[in-house]
Order: sequence, then C-alpha cells, then structure tokens
Amino acid sequence: MPLLIVQGCVAAFLAVAVLALVARRSGYATTLVYGLSALIALAALLASLGQLLSDGTLADVVLPLGLPWIGARLHLDALSAFFLAVVNLGGVAASVYGLGYGHHESEPQRVLPFFPAFLAGMTMAVLSADAFSFLFSWELMSLASWALVLAHHREADNRQAGYVYIVMAGFGTMALLLAFGLLAGDAGSFTFAEIRAHHPAPVIAGAVLVLALLGAGSKAGLVPLHVWLPLAHPAAPSHVSALMSGVMTKVAIYAFMRIVFDLAGPPAWWWSIPVLVAGGGTAVIGILHALMQTDFKRLLAYSTIENIGLVFAGLGLALAFEANGLPAAAALAVTAALFHVFNHALFKSLLFFGAGAVLTATGQRRLDGLGGLIHRMPVTSVLVLVACVAISALPPLNGFASEWLTFQAILLSPQVPEWGLKLLVPAVGALLALSAALAAACFVRAYGVVFLGRPRSAAAEEAVEVDRWSLGAMAALALLCVLAGILPGVVIDALAPAVHFAVGERMPVQSGVDWLTIIPVAASRSSYNGLLVFLFITFSASVSAYAIHRLASRAVRRTPAWDCGFPDPSPVTQYSATSFAQPIRRVYGSTLFRAREIVDMPAPGDMRPARLVVVLHDLAWDGLYSPLTRIVQFIAGHLDRLHFLTIRQYLSLVFLSLVLLLMVLALWG
Repeated sequence: MPLLIVQGCVAAFLAVAVLALVARRSGYATTLVYGLSALIALAALLASLGQLLSDGTLADVVLPLGLPWIGARLHLDALSAFFLAVVNLGGVAASVYGLGYGHHESEPQRVLPFFPAFLAGMTMAVLSADAFSFLFSWELMSLASWALVLAHHREADNRQAGYVYIVMAGFGTMALLLAFGLLAGDAGSFTFAEIRAHHPAPVIAGAVLVLALLGAGSKAGLVPLHVWLPLAHPAAPSHVSALMSGVMTKVAIYAFMRIVFDLAGPPAWWWSIPVLVAGGGTAVIGILHALMQTDFKRLLAYSTIENIGLVFAGLGLALAFEANGLPAAAALAVTAALFHVFNHALFKSLLFFGAGAVLTATGQRRLDGLGGLIHRMPVTSVLVLVACVAISALPPLNGFASEWLTFQAILLSPQVPEWGLKLLVPAVGALLALSAALAAACFVRAYGVVFLGRPRSAAAEEAVEVDRWSLGAMAALALLCVLAGILPGVVIDALAPAVHFAVGERMPVQSGVDWLTIIPVAASRSSYNGLLVFLFITFSASVSAYAIHRLASRAVRRTPAWDCGFPDPSPVTQYSATSFAQPIRRVYGSTLFRAREIVDMPAPGDMRPARLVVVLHDLAWDGLYSPLTRIVQFIAGHLDRLHFLTIRQYLSLVFLSLVLLLMVLALWG
C-alpha cells in the first residue's frame, strides 16, 4: 500500500505540472500549484514514514514503461523509505513556503510548472528499482532543477550558472550510466534485484565505486566537483534553493549508498580511503569558502558543501568498519551519516527560507547591505537563529547530535587493523573538528552582520516581516530542529531499519534508556542527553536574565552602543562581513584561495574614501575546469572543419570509421 500511494503521488506531481502549464496565467495558479504540491508531498511523506517505521520490504511494482523487456520497476525498502521521507518533508516545507513567497515572483510561469516536476523526479529516483528508470528520473530531476535555476534568466550570472549546472549534471549522469553498465555485466542485468544477486569482480567493483563517487559526488557537491553548486543555488528562487540544497543533494547521497552499500557487493577496506579523503577535504574547503562570501545565499551554498563532506566522511567510516567485520561500529557511522542527512535537510532549508525572507523584505542578498533586521523582522530573526545554532553543531540542537555521533565513530577507528586507516581516520577527524569550529565562526558572522547592529542600507532600515505562510514553514522546521536535538534517541531508533539495510546491523535501541539518554557504544565510554542539556541551558539562562534585570540594578537603561570614542553614528563604522573574515582569510587565503587584497588609500587631502578589494580564486575552477574548457574549445574549433567537407570526403570518413569499428570488434572478440 505505501508503494502504491507514493507511486500515485509521482503521477499527481506530474499532473500538477501539466495543470500549472494550463493555468500559468491565471491569478490563482500560484496558490493552486503550491497547495496541491504540499498535499501530495504530505501524502508521500506519511506513506514513506509508515513504511520506514514498519521495517518491511515491499515487492516490486512493474509498470509498462521504460525498457521493453523489463519495464519500469519500483521498489520501497527501508533505505528508500528514509530518503523519500527526507525528500517529501522538504517538499512539504518548500510548498507551504511557496504559498507566500511565490506571490513575490516576477515571472511565476517560469517556476510553477517545473516545481512539481522537480519533486516528481526526486521521488521517482528514490523509488526506481532498475537502472533505466533511475537514470530517467535522475535526468528529470536535473532538467527540472536546471529550468528552475534559469527562472531569472535575464541576469547574466544566472545564465552562466545554468550552463555550468547542466554540463556538470551531464557529467554526473554519464558516470552513473557507466557504473550501472559495469554492474549489469555481460548478462545485461539492469534490474537492481538481478544486479544484487550477482556481485561484480573486485576490480569491477572498485571501478563502480569510483564512478559512483564521481556521479553522485558531482550532484552532491564533493570537491572538486562542486563548482556548479555555489552558482546554481543562489540563482534559483529561495524555496527552490532550499530544495536543491536540502533535498536534491540527499538524492545524490542515496544514489551513492544504493550503488556502493547495496549493489556493488561486500566492500574492500580500501574503498573507504577515497570516500574519507573526499569527505574530510570537502568539509574544510566548503566552510572556508563560505566564510569568505559576502552573498548570503552563496554563503549557504558553500556551507552545503561542508555538510555533504561530513556525511561522506561518515559513509567512508562505515565502509572501513564493514570491510573489517565491525558491524556495530559500521552501524554507528551510518546512523551518524543518515542523522546528518535528516538534520541538514531541516536547518539548511530553514536557512534558505530565511534568506528568501530577507530578500523579499529588503531586496538584498549582499551581507554588507543588511544589518539591524532583528528589530524589523523579529520572528524571522529568531527562527534563523535556531538554524544558525543547529548548523554550527552547538548543543542542544540537532546538528550537535549527528556530529557528536560522527566523532564517536571516529574514536572507534583504532579497531581497524590497516595502518593506513589508523593514520587517515584521525586526520579526517581533525579536519571535521576544524570544519565544525569554522562553521560556528561562519554563522556568527552571517547572523551578526544580517540581523544585529544597525541597518547598513535604506532597504534594511525599511524592512518589514514576511507573510504568515513563509513564517509558518520556517517555524515548523525550527521546531523539528529543536525536537531532533533534544530527543535524538527517537530519531536514531527511527533510522534503525535504514541502517540495518545498509550494513546489516543497527545501533542498540535508545528509547529504553533512562532520561532519554543516547549511548552509542557503551555507558562507560560516552553518552549524551539532549533533553537535560536543553533544560539546563533554559534554566541557567532564565536565572541569569532574572538576576541581571532584578538584582543587578533597579532600573534598565537604554543608551547608544559604545562608539569607540568616535561619535559618528554612521553604520559604516561597524564590522563588515569582509572585515570579520579577514583574520581567517589571511591564515588560509594565500594557499587555498590565492587571495589578494587591493587597498586604494587616497593621499592626504584627498576626500575620496579608502577602498579594499579582495580577490579570491577557486583553485578547482582555475586548475581543472578552466584548462579543460580551453582544451574542449580548441578541439571543437578544429573539428568545426568537418562541417565544410565535400560529399566524397564525408563518404570516405564514414567508410574509415566503419573499418575502425570492425577492427575494434574483431580485436575485442
């Protein structure tokens, strides 16, 4: 029954997309499309949660579509049920948010048809049980999101973002196509059940791992495959950015887990090395780039890269533990990864919703054009603060719980026998600890510059709170961030069926532990109680506030902020986003960003303001993609001569190509 419900939801999403094309010019189109999308996503969410908590596996459903001899096979097991819940939870939140935010779209007809199609593609990708259906759904997801990235196509930066995104999406699809081709083997087994029954040879399995890492990693945003993400996510409308960052990247993680943990057979210990290296490096580089950004949505996009690195680090640990026959440790690592998948979907969607609210109220995405919004958008400021605390991995919110579990898994690494892993895992742990500290600095900077201080522009000074639909969607996500943080044991137990499916083991049941404490390994080693931490922080903060206001002084005085001896009230005397990041930029900038600071200091008597221009470089773009682009353009320029051949030359070229192919087939045989 749950599979049929979710299957019907996919068809309903596609029907709403067609309806949006028909009614795109009408005044009620926005409310109709987002309202129906929210209801459909809610139905799919409830069905997937029911399947996940029931811990069952449903038989395949075969549709008369797809390849003629196998059709389109759909399957719903614990792993796909979990990711379906994440996809449709994000879909419900984005749809509800769109009921308010969508009315501010200048060209809603460029968004409405593709929004439900995007949700349909992601849902279908997670449901697919054969390679053709999966790749078809993957492409539907990519093309629908590409159209949404180009919704504001009149801006040159958005057109470039769309071009880079579609190229990287094509590269990722090609890598996954090759991975499924290797898994299919000589027999051409394209259904997941047939692939699962015949494990590939070790060399083939290793190649599949690399291709899965390239294909899924390019969609998830692993470094150096991340270059499209900080371009595309800011270009899309904010509720679409939330879906792309909080949900679509999780479909990529699902693809990696489905191939590597399910279809490729038992892992070898060395599989964990590229995954761990990619995860640790991605986490640090992503958050360092986020710290340097002055565009709010671009900052959030780079932060997504950091969180994807955390998830892949957990999956790399799980591969190492599973290969060495340590199922309990593998279960802990996968639980940490899936918990962070869920958490990131919550707080990153909330942050993009907050950025959209700020953009709606001020028209500004540039950090240095904001400030003081806590007085003009008080509800938004509180909700975004919850997300900033959560993504900074501060207790008692949900980000801390999943990252704490990841570090608990890292502490089990001495159990693996390989010396390479004994040295690598602590190094990756150090990188993750550094990224956690930098994330806290990043979001102190972001929240402080956007919401605190004085308004830096007239638009920020005149901002007003956004609509109730937008606030309601943000409030629901903020509440889930708090609940998942103070009741992590409930989430861990809910994740258990998906964890067991991935590694054949699960963490001990946490719901029976006293005081809702979670114990990942043993009580003698470590434990954490989010509820007690929450109560302690609430009590101590309340007592401190009462003591300060009632005992320290009999009167509350409001005075201007200390001006450092300069009575000029100009907002430019405040810390800016660039100045806040300067110490970290000077530590890491010369190596990781090739940063250059250009100072324009006027001569004495010259009344021009001094100016500081910071130039940063993405080494992956400069070192990999720019040379590759030049090579492709060079080859394309020379191949352009083929357009001007005579008919005899064309026939000769076809003949030589045919002879070459026959020779290859003869040698291959």
